[in-house]
Amino acid sequence: MKKLTFGTPEACTPTKYCKDLRLEETDVSYPVHRIEFRLTSGGCLLKLPFDPGEHIYGLGLQLRAFDLSGKKFTLRPNADPITPTGDSHAPVPFFVSTAGYGVYVDTARHAEFYFGANTALRKRTPTGEVKEVATSTSELYSSEVTEEACITVRIPAAKGVDIYIFEGNTVTDVVAKYNMFSGGGCEVPAWALSAVYRCYGKYDQNEVTQMARYLKENGFAVGTVGLEPGWQSHAYPCTFCWNPEKFPEPQKLIRELLDMGFRISLWEHMFTHPASPIYEKLFPYSADHEVWKGLVPDFSIPEARAVFADHHKNLVESGIDAFKLDECDGSDVTGSWSYPNFTEFPGGMDGEQYHSMAGVLYMQAILEALDGRPTLSQVRNAGALSAPYPFVLYSDLYDSRDFIRGCAVSGFSGILWAPEVRDTVSRTKEEFIRRLQNNVFSVQCMINSWYCKDAPWIELGCSEDVKYWLNIRESLVPMLKEAFERYSRTGVPPVRALVSDYSDDENTYAIADQYLFCEKLLVAPIEVGKKGRKLYLPRGRWVDFFTGEPAPNGWFEVETDSIPVYRLTD
Repeated sequence: MKKLTFGTPEACTPTKYCKDLRLEETDVSYPVHRIEFRLTSGGCLLKLPFDPGEHIYGLGLQLRAFDLSGKKFTLRPNADPITPTGDSHAPVPFFVSTAGYGVYVDTARHAEFYFGANTALRKRTPTGEVKEVATSTSELYSSEVTEEACITVRIPAAKGVDIYIFEGNTVTDVVAKYNMFSGGGCEVPAWALSAVYRCYGKYDQNEVTQMARYLKENGFAVGTVGLEPGWQSHAYPCTFCWNPEKFPEPQKLIRELLDMGFRISLWEHMFTHPASPIYEKLFPYSADHEVWKGLVPDFSIPEARAVFADHHKNLVESGIDAFKLDECDGSDVTGSWSYPNFTEFPGGMDGEQYHSMAGVLYMQAILEALDGRPTLSQVRNAGALSAPYPFVLYSDLYDSRDFIRGCAVSGFSGILWAPEVRDTVSRTKEEFIRRLQNNVFSVQCMINSWYCKDAPWIELGCSEDVKYWLNIRESLVPMLKEAFERYSRTGVPPVRALVSDYSDDENTYAIADQYLFCEKLLVAPIEVGKKGRKLYLPRGRWVDFFTGEPAPNGWFEVETDSIPVYRLTD
């Protein structure tokens, strides 16, 4: 790894808030002498060398993009990433190349990346070539990466930046080194790898108990029960206190759930209601803008984290093992409800920077509350250097193809992703089971029934199918636990795109709908509404995970009501 400093970097960057940064510099073969840097009227600009033959991946949870070569992205935290332009629940200014290197740009700004920009004015020699008229917008607007192309990175407002260069033989090698730079992958307890069932948001105490008893008595392999906004006395913004009308005896509920063998997860977001017992204490450490008339605490300040964590320790000590940290990404589509970029925070960041750091700092506050208690929680925003945090990303957008792509791309950036299952769009058993199959083979199996009064599979008539797939998930727990231990020890993510391990196989460069699961499995989910798919098995001896039958290398078609999964035997 090599650190390079250009100009005068900003004071508030992700490395400043990384708790276990591991900076071990070595020489690199990357041509650092070819990197250019200059100040601009609105910030600074980097130009890095780029070979037209290399393929680029990363920049966080890009649900709408895979191979980034030839494309432009602006990294903005956003709950509604509806186009492949860089908006994401978890934008990360780190990218990795099939050429054997990766670059981390240490900024909390909404940086712009262009992988294959032709930046110099030059005279072109006419070729006389007559180009056929295009008849589609994809043809009209397609970009061409030329020999003169470079990678450009524009960082708004900043007068300088640190970058870090990592090298390895494969994409996995490079990503692992980036993850170890941040402190290594997170450690996860085995219980947290069993399925999670999040209850209907309007349930009261008795209804939660009844649902838990139903799951237990009917053989559904669920390990954690989650409560949604209704558990709080006020949820938008939050009080972080039990609703006395719906949950008059919360400790009794916790005891009953624990006695049934369940762990408990509570939903929340950081925006703090005036009725919260921590409102007054947080007030001096909060932003100059509110969200939903609630405080936005500045978790970059240790005192703010301490106030928040101390209150949550009461919940942890009462028996809570996990939290779902919602709404920390912001939205530019569904109402623009979050704080603006010009918001001022007492710790020194503006709103733009805090949007990028909010998820990481929020996770830190909750981990202080847990005080070493193992967890695998959920979060809606995670950024740079997030590998050490045991939190899984999720999305309110619900496109089947995007959810599958999320499994493949998350491993490029030190983040975890779960394609959670909710009520179906088509109201069919087929969709629910297709989504569950994908969910079972992900880092966290979560069924989110926050707006389903009854278990969603009851109406769809697929209870036995759900039991079967949840049992499959339970059988995968030892494998996943081992993969997470490897993640912590080596930085190798538990779920990876095919190109990550097979970086010399050009067939894998565009495969965004298959992924490697743990050490030996390859998963090829079938999209909702389809009966089969074309898939690719790279070199090695593969057998069908369910039948043990040998499977061929290369491309082939498969049609099944199940999910295509293959195990590497050598």
